[in-house]
Amino acid sequence: MTLRIGIDLGGTKTEIVALDPRGEVRLRRRAATPADYDGILDLLAGLVKQTEADLDAPGAAEAAGPASVGVGIPGSLSPATGLVRNANTQCLNGRRLDTDLAARLGRPVRVSNDANCLALSEAADGAGAGFGVVFAVILGTGCGGGVVVDGRLLEGLNRVGGEWGHTPLPWMTPEEFPGRRCWCGQRGCLETFLCGPALAADWKGEGERNATGILAAAEGGDAAAAAALDRFFSRLARALAGVTNLLDPDAIVLGGGLSNMAPLYQRVPALMQPLIFGDVGRTRLLAARHGDSSGVFGAARLWDRG
Repeated sequence: MTLRIGIDLGGTKTEIVALDPRGEVRLRRRAATPADYDGILDLLAGLVKQTEADLDAPGAAEAAGPASVGVGIPGSLSPATGLVRNANTQCLNGRRLDTDLAARLGRPVRVSNDANCLALSEAADGAGAGFGVVFAVILGTGCGGGVVVDGRLLEGLNRVGGEWGHTPLPWMTPEEFPGRRCWCGQRGCLETFLCGPALAADWKGEGERNATGILAAAEGGDAAAAAALDRFFSRLARALAGVTNLLDPDAIVLGGGLSNMAPLYQRVPALMQPLIFGDVGRTRLLAARHGDSSGVFGAARLWDRG
């Protein structure tokens, strides 16, 4: 198969990329995500068809034949029903996105969680390249994770492999216990502590959702910002130490907007060290090399595993 097309379906924007057999980007574009399911299907099918048409121009020899198509979504497919579940883009839930899009395109389509796509991309040729076990995390509007072992994505029997954001915060303090109610129905999920809106609320108060500028504020003497960051780094260290004690990954790769805070990569490993069960803590903590494009590159690789 010549071209590999990946789509990152986000709540506000959708990105498509076409990779040639060497993994080089042949085309890349973004579009606004519609608010309704039929509109999303129209957009996805249109993007794929337009991409193939554009790359079938004279000189684009690699585009001889239909491309593979992979889609990353903020949710997952149920192995029992085949329906989308737990998607932040609500109109996707209860829908057969893979088969509906496949019918529009006349070929099979693979769909996976966006954090799984991040993990797959970063393990292949990103910050996690060359490592055997890679755990990748999205720290943004939500909080998710994915696991890749020897280049293979581990989605698990129930397709909840890597759903780190819906495990409880380890070693809670009395002030943290039992934690906020999560949208999933449980209390104390990591997503309620480590997502961007949670950090914003901890900094500026209930109802705040935007943590942009917190690092600059802390460095500028904002005591509330500095204290919120201290709590955030502590919670992230506890959460990642728990993963390390379970998976013992070679590398942990962080993506999403909150992963861009440079001090995180010095402070969090030091806080993790006393919590790791063993006499060494050699797991590398790394920033995603492909940034916010890791998801779309990983979606293009969903067919690599055969």
